[in-house]
Amino acid sequence: MARKAKLPRGKKMNPTFFVFCEGKTEAAYVDLLRRSFRVPVEIIARVSDSNISQPYIDRCRRDRFTTPGDKTFLMFDLDVDGTLARLSKIKDAILLLSNPCIEYWFLLHYGDITREMSSADCLARLKAKDPEYIKGSFSAAMKKLLVENIGPAAARAAVKEPYANPSSSIHLLASELRVNF
Repeated sequence: MARKAKLPRGKKMNPTFFVFCEGKTEAAYVDLLRRSFRVPVEIIARVSDSNISQPYIDRCRRDRFTTPGDKTFLMFDLDVDGTLARLSKIKDAILLLSNPCIEYWFLLHYGDITREMSSADCLARLKAKDPEYIKGSFSAAMKKLLVENIGPAAARAAVKEPYANPSSSIHLLASELRVNF
């Protein structure tokens, strides 16, 4: 049985953001945010949407030091039917969902896109903007763009109809970063 992390004495602890995500692209993006904004983020990656559940989240958090201000985020793509219904059942989690995929969120850093798209369309458009883009990896230029344009991208995403195609609620994480850190 794993031991619970010890409580640090005499220190005020910032809340930790627990981000559960489905793939290496999402994990790489959250890691970029963690490094750029120097925030306490625990990334739990490569969780397929079919096995993410409340007991799984509770098990992952049990072995880590937690504070009352901690937040749980679920970062998934909505290109698979049933994902939204499954993730909506998890209590106290903030849904960071992109429809059709996370590449749509990245495209919002370049400008607004309003027409319905497939995952392949998003990937093709992103590769047109940054030919060096590979899923799970960012060029130096793209890293800079993703950090510097997070505010405008969040503003563009905030006015979209939640979970419609196209949309992304990853701006909720950006808002939390600005409020807490």
